[in-house]
Amino acid sequence: MAEIENLEPDLEELRESYRSGKTKEASWRKSQLKGLLTLLKEQEKDIFKALEQDLGKHYAESYRDEVGTLTKSVNLALSSLKDWMSSRKAKLPIAAFPSTAEVFPEPLGLVLIISSWNFPFGLSLEPVIGAIAAGNSVVLKPSELAPASSSLLAKTIPTYLDKKAVKVIEGGAAVGEHLLRCKWDKIFFTGNVRVGRIVMTAAANHLTPVTLELGGKCPAIFDSFSSSWDKEMVIKRVLGGKFGACAGQACIAIDYILVQEGFAPTLLELLRNMTKKMFGENPRETKSMARIINKQHFLRLKNILDDPSVQSCIVHGGGVDEDNLFIEPTILMNPPLKASIMTDEIFGPLLPIITLKKIEDSIEFINSRPKALAIYVFTKNETLKRRIISETSSGSVTFNDAIIQYAADTIPFGGVGESGFGRYHGKFSFDTFTHEKAILRRSLLTEFWFRFPPWNDFKLALTKSAYSFDYFGFLLVLMGLKKNS
Repeated sequence: MAEIENLEPDLEELRESYRSGKTKEASWRKSQLKGLLTLLKEQEKDIFKALEQDLGKHYAESYRDEVGTLTKSVNLALSSLKDWMSSRKAKLPIAAFPSTAEVFPEPLGLVLIISSWNFPFGLSLEPVIGAIAAGNSVVLKPSELAPASSSLLAKTIPTYLDKKAVKVIEGGAAVGEHLLRCKWDKIFFTGNVRVGRIVMTAAANHLTPVTLELGGKCPAIFDSFSSSWDKEMVIKRVLGGKFGACAGQACIAIDYILVQEGFAPTLLELLRNMTKKMFGENPRETKSMARIINKQHFLRLKNILDDPSVQSCIVHGGGVDEDNLFIEPTILMNPPLKASIMTDEIFGPLLPIITLKKIEDSIEFINSRPKALAIYVFTKNETLKRRIISETSSGSVTFNDAIIQYAADTIPFGGVGESGFGRYHGKFSFDTFTHEKAILRRSLLTEFWFRFPPWNDFKLALTKSAYSFDYFGFLLVLMGLKKNS
C-alpha cells in the first residue's frame, strides 16, 4: 500500500511513462491486454476466493459477473485494437478542394480510476481495459471496503502489467482525497451520488474531465402475462436481476416493481414460489446469494426494515442474520412512498412492489423521480414499449430481462442525470479515454481570396454562396451575373 507522502514520485513515474510515448504504441497496448488476460486465467481461483471472502459470492456468480465479462472484454479489445486506433476520414465540401480531413484518436494521458466494492474486479478492470487500449497510463484505486479483492489487485497487477505505467494505489478516504487533489487527464469514478459530487468538485479545480457511473432506483414495470411459460421466464429474470446480482447490491439491480393492482396477487405468489426454487429454503446455507458487504451497510438495511410502517408491508422473508451479515430475500407490498425504502437507493435484497390502477401509470410514477440508470419493462405490449422509450429518460431500457445489458459490448453503459454521465464497455470504453483530434490538411495550390479583408459586397456575395454550397450561384457571382441583394 502506497503511503500518501510517497504518491507523488509514483505519479511522476507514470507521467514520464506516458511522455515517453511507449503507451501509445500498439505493441505496448496489446502486451498489457494480454497480461490482463493471463492474470484473469492464472488468478481465477484467487479471485473467486477474494470475492467469497469480501461478499460471500458463489464462484459461479463471480465468473458470470466478473471474470467472464472481463475475459470477454479483453478479447474484444485485442481483436478490435487496430480498428479502434485507426484514424477515420472526414468528409469536406467540394468548396474545400483540395483539402483532406480526418479524426485521429489520441490517448488523454494519466487517468485515475476509482472503483466500487460490489463488483471489485469487474468495476476496476473494465475501465482499465479501455484506458490501456486507448494508450493511457493508469492509476487504479480499488475500494477499501472489499479488502481481499483490493489486496489481490495490488499484488497481481504489477506482476502482469507494466508497473511503470499502470499502478494500483490502495487506501481509504484519506488516500482518495489526496488523489483527487492531484492533476489528472481524466477521472473515472464508480460509486454513489454523494461521493460523485465530491469527485466532480475536486475535478473542477483542474478542469479535469470526469465519467461518473453512479446509480439510483431502477424500476421494473411488470405487465400481466397469461402463459405459464412466460410467467416462469420473466419471474426468474426479475429475481435474478434483484437477489441474484450481488444480493441486490448493484447499481443496475431492480430496486422496486410497478404492477397493476389486479395482477399483484398473482405476481406475489409467483415471486414467492420461484424465490424458494432459485435460492432455497435457507439461501445462506445454499450459498446461492451473496451477503451484505459490511456491518454498516447491514445495519442500514436492517433500519429500513425496522421502520414499523415498512415492517408491516413485508409479505415474504425479512429474516436477518447480523453475525453472518446476511439478509434473506425480502418482498414488501406497497410500503409508504415517503419511507426511505422508496426514496433512497436500496442496494440490498429488499424488493418493494408498488401497485397502480393501470400499468400505463408507471410512466408518470417513474417521471416523478430522478432519472434511473436502468428501466426494466416486462411486457408484450408494443404500445407500452414505445411509450417507455419515448416518454421516459434513463441510462438504458431493457425489455423482458434485467442486468443483461451490462454484458453487451455493442451498446453503451452509463447513466443520465443523477444516475451519472459518460459511458463505457466495448468500443465505448476506448472512446471514454480518448480525445478525438481533428486533423485538416490544406494545399497551397488554391486560395479562397474572398475570405480576407479588405471587405466589399462582392466578397460577401461569394461567401454567402460558398457557405450555402451554392456552387452555381457562386459562379454567377464570380462572373458578375448575380449581385448581392
